[in-house]
Amino acid sequence: MNERPAAEVEAWYAALEARHLDTLTFTEVRRALQALSSLYVERRDRLGRGAALDGAGKRAAFALFYGPLHFLVVREIVRALHVDPRPRRIVDLGCGTGVAGAAWAIEAGGRPAVSGVDGSGWAIGEAEWNLRTLGVTATLRRGNLVEAPLGAAGEGIVAAYAVNELDDGARAELLRRLLAAHTKGSRVLLVEPIARRPVPFWPVWADAFRAAGGRDDTWRFPAVFPERMKLLDKAAGLDHREMTARSLWLP
Repeated sequence: MNERPAAEVEAWYAALEARHLDTLTFTEVRRALQALSSLYVERRDRLGRGAALDGAGKRAAFALFYGPLHFLVVREIVRALHVDPRPRRIVDLGCGTGVAGAAWAIEAGGRPAVSGVDGSGWAIGEAEWNLRTLGVTATLRRGNLVEAPLGAAGEGIVAAYAVNELDDGARAELLRRLLAAHTKGSRVLLVEPIARRPVPFWPVWADAFRAAGGRDDTWRFPAVFPERMKLLDKAAGLDHREMTARSLWLP
């Protein structure tokens, strides 16, 4: 297992803070994070309309909290799955701020290039900055994640916290395409929240992944955050003791 030095993650987070607290105060970001957390828990129907990123405060809160949180979660899942060998490239579907593809690329060693697609222009810009800052080569574009090219042998495909925001028809098509890509030699990793409400599709997808030789896991990891992220977490009243997620994996 390759240990990523805590100092390197701290340095990335410090650069994130400098980037996003240039025009906003810590208090403004804390309030926005509280609103964003409430949106994810209580008003998920608004996510499909872009409510999570509908203001500078929420965008900064996402970048400073949920982006790093998702990076740390995906990193731990990749470590726990002992993903090997290194993918030729990593396709990040619904890449958001680029952290899932970055986490896999860094843990893979040699930092394979990431190809990312997302529907948000802001997210693509943030992903470009994150991947560059983390030393990962990337090609990113704005578009529909369901239509992204897939299926090259030796490719890694990750979809983290994205499938839950698709409608039923798009999800069914994406599942078909992911299973087809696996038959051509791709490895597929899906990551979603542990709560059942956001992921009613999970039993069907889990059955399909297991039937194709994959696995379905639920994870709980200690919440080891950069110090300033820990401060934001506590100030917003979230105060994580652990990081949780569920994953589907097709090796």
